[in-house]
Formats: sequence, C-alpha cells, structure tokens
Amino acid sequence: MPTTTLTRKELNRATLARQMLLSRERTTAVHGIERLVALQAQLARPPFIGLWSRLAGFRREELVQLALRREVVRAPFLRGTLHLVSAADYLALHPVIAPVLHAAVRSVLRGRAEALDIARLVAEARAYFDEEPRTMDELRDHLAALHPEGDVRAMALAVRMHLPVVQVPTETPWAYPGTADFAPAASWLGKPFREGDGPRTLVLRYLESFGPATATDVQTWSGLGGVKDVLRSLGEQLCTFRDERGRELFDLPDAPRPPADTAAPARFLPDYDNLLLAHDDRTRVIAAEHRARIVLSANLRILPTFLVDGFVAGTWGVERKKASATLVIEPFEALSRAAREELAEEGEALLRFLEEDAGAFEVRFEKGGAAKAPPARAKATAARAKGDGAAKAPPVRAKATAARAKGDGAAKAPPVRAKATAARAKATAARAKDRVAAKAKG
Repeated sequence: MPTTTLTRKELNRATLARQMLLSRERTTAVHGIERLVALQAQLARPPFIGLWSRLAGFRREELVQLALRREVVRAPFLRGTLHLVSAADYLALHPVIAPVLHAAVRSVLRGRAEALDIARLVAEARAYFDEEPRTMDELRDHLAALHPEGDVRAMALAVRMHLPVVQVPTETPWAYPGTADFAPAASWLGKPFREGDGPRTLVLRYLESFGPATATDVQTWSGLGGVKDVLRSLGEQLCTFRDERGRELFDLPDAPRPPADTAAPARFLPDYDNLLLAHDDRTRVIAAEHRARIVLSANLRILPTFLVDGFVAGTWGVERKKASATLVIEPFEALSRAAREELAEEGEALLRFLEEDAGAFEVRFEKGGAAKAPPARAKATAARAKGDGAAKAPPVRAKATAARAKGDGAAKAPPVRAKATAARAKATAARAKDRVAAKAKG
C-alpha cells in the first residue's frame, strides 16, 4: 500500500491538536504539563502563559501551589535548559536524558574536561546544596574556594549537567525568582529516580505531543543519538507517513490527525514556547521567511508570538504604565478584520491574566509589514523583573517550608538559608582570604 502524504497544513493541525491549541482542554495543570512532556522555562512567566492558552479555567495560583507542593519542578532538563516538568516525569525521564547532558559537557569543554574529577565535584556540590539551597553563583564561589587553581566555569558546568538539581520555588506571583536557589533533586523530592525505561519511552512521549515527526525532529527536541534505530525498534507500535518533500514521518496509530480545514482559533504563545522549538523543520507552524523575526540573535531569545489560522503571524508584548496595561500586537503582514477582532478579544483576556492588578486594559495593533524592533516588554527593567518574577524574592521561611512538607507528606527539604547577608559576606571574604593565603603558601 502506498504511504499517505501529509500536507503542511495537515501536520499543523495534528500538532495543534496534541498541543491543546485547537481548543482549550478541561484538565489539571499537572496533566496539562505531562501532555506537553515539559514546558520551556528559561524565564519564570512563560509556562504560566503557555498553560493559560491551552487549559480551560487555568489559574496562576494553581501552578504556584503545585511548585510549592513539589508536584512540579523547574530544573535543567531537555538539552540542559530549564524546563517545568511534573515531578513524576522528572524522576522517570531524567535518567533517559542524563547521557545527553553528560556528553554535552565533553562537547562544550573539549580538552578542559580532561582535567576535571567530575565524581568528586558532584559529591562536593551535592553536600554543599544539601546544607541549604543556594544559587549557582554561590556554588561557583564554593568550588573556587575548594579548588583555587581550578577552572571554575568548567567545574560549574560539569556539576550542572551531572548533578540533578531543581530550583526552589517561593511564594511569589510566578513561583520562581530570577536568581533562584537550587537543591539536589533527590533531596527535594525524597524519591528515587526510575531506571530502565530507556529512550523508547521518551520517543513515544514526543510523538504523542508533537507528532507526526521525522527522526531528525525527534533528535532536535531530545538530543538523543540513534533515534532512527529507536524508531525502527518500535515497529508496529508506530505508523508512517510522508511529508510533501518525501521525508518519512513517524506517528502513533491512534493519535489525532484532524483534517486540514479544521478551524484553528487565535492563540497567544509565550517566549520559547515548545511549539516553536520541538521540530527541526518548523514550517508546520511558522513560515521560513518569518523565522528570523522571532529570534533575538544577541541572546537567542524566542519572542512571544501569536497564531492566526494555526500559524505564527506576529509577535506581541506588554507595556505597563502605572495602572494601565497595553498588549501590543505586531503582525508580520496585514490582518483581516475577523482576525483582528478575534486577537483583540483573546488578547484582552490574556492581558487581564498577566496584569491582574491593572485598572485599565488596552489592545493595540501596530502596522503589519517590514520587520522592526519588538515592542517594549515593560517601561523599565525593574518593571519587567517584577512582571516576570525575576526580582530576587525573600527566602522561603524554614518553618513554613517544614510545615508544608509535613502537611503534604513530602520529604523533608534541605534547610532553607537562614544566614544574614552580612554573615554570608563575611564568609565570602574569609574564603577569599584563604585562597590568597593558599596561593602565597604554594
């Protein structure tokens, strides 16, 4: 029998259906995150936006509480970048991606990795984080004190990729401050990692969330090697198609593949949304000529975007002036009247979700056409930090954390820092003095 060819629009609708972007789904935030495998979380706020666009009745407080109860974690995960993932999936899937993270250390550091005693560094870092949650900057200072002649950046990268750590949430609007503390995952979750699933499980989860897809798509998202062999080993568990360029696509037989003419509503996506990063060939969601317009080359940031008829049609941002909040929509091309009306309605709802303390809300369309600078994300850096939860939040109270752990039946957390700033500064100065003394002695 000839292999069925799927058009670009059919691939678009299949992916949107699995991403819960054809209609909002009535489910819990945990289940929603697991449907997506994980949410990109380089910034604190985007996962909230991603879930708001996908789940009916989603409330910000639901996700904050899930983080505080340790049912979801924010941690280095796929490709070593920060993701928001359910605790259950983190424990099950981290062992699968761990070899990819370990190989990345060798790839990035090259010869510098040969001088590292990674097992020793990981043990030292685990003991340091187990004393109390700390930032990665503090870890670098600690490693520098232990190894005065060592390559601090190389040591810190090796630890980040070899020691499973999670960020510690705080009771802030977006759950995580910009400079968050880290704790060992095993200590924070109090449960062992699950071994034995192997890459087949991760590949199947990917197809469930992002298929139909080529082997290269799977590899781009997961970082796994030998993807073609994994796909072949799955045999009759999968079905195959071809895209319009003749490339082989793999999928789950019973996964949704709606017709190309299925209606796709206007949707707003956050920075780094999974939909835009999960395939090697992204033309199923964004035209090739527009791809460069959503990437800031200086820091590789993926701008917030919006969909019209299922495809990326422009970028958006929020401007806040005192009590007034404005959603600024910048289309790539002129929009139809119907599209503008739908975006305005959806955009105002998003704005009220993001800026709930504002007194006035406005949606403004910029003129579509030539590329130009993205709209201001906020009036000032301080305002942006407040909106994204990026400002340093007060440390979690040790007593409150212990009470939550007891009440939720969770494992006892590592003690949260109680030392004052002056004490830490004093300790840092002492370490610096010790390093100077050690160098002089050497």
